[in-house]
Amino acid sequence: METNRIEFRILIISIITIFCVEMAARAVFAKELYNPIIILGLVRLFELILMLIIVSVFGKGLISIGLGKSKNIPGIKKGLIWSTGFGAITFFAVIMFFYFARIDLLRFFQTRLPEKASEIALFFIVGGVIGPIAEELFFRGILYSFLRRWGVLAALLISTTVFVFAHPFFPKIPITQIVGGIVFALAYETEKNLMAPIVIHVLGNMAIFTLSLVY
Repeated sequence: METNRIEFRILIISIITIFCVEMAARAVFAKELYNPIIILGLVRLFELILMLIIVSVFGKGLISIGLGKSKNIPGIKKGLIWSTGFGAITFFAVIMFFYFARIDLLRFFQTRLPEKASEIALFFIVGGVIGPIAEELFFRGILYSFLRRWGVLAALLISTTVFVFAHPFFPKIPITQIVGGIVFALAYETEKNLMAPIVIHVLGNMAIFTLSLVY
């Protein structure tokens, strides 16, 4: 992977932009006038669009983060392959831990869903599609790509750590965020295509939400 695709100014502009959008969103949330899931979805969508603009205008274009017409379909295919393998490994691990150690790993994957059916549908759209795309664009496309100049290990560890602490997890152990961050980064590094971790992230979140809905 090319190690100088994302310059420092792109990272800083992106961080400042996301910070400003998040602060504005907090002000809206504080007034409690709108559905928080809808607001969160609009915020993530707005951040996603702004990051694409930043990379396109101030950087070397979308190709610098592994996006583009020639990469979308191959990236989706690779993401599906990774998701299948990752899902199979996870399923096997859940069975082995329960059979040999009587540890129910499924409880680490559960997330709290809204009570209303309409809000659950919104939750799946926002948390299962819009959120993962925006997160992969920043954490892998921008942050990991910037850190990559110092090597794969440094980029993987730092980007995953930031990714984990960007999610509320206390008091639970953030297993899903840790494992997810590592897998997403490895998929991005291996495939040189941002669509691969996007697909893995989207399908992974959808699986977790579905599990929480039925388990």
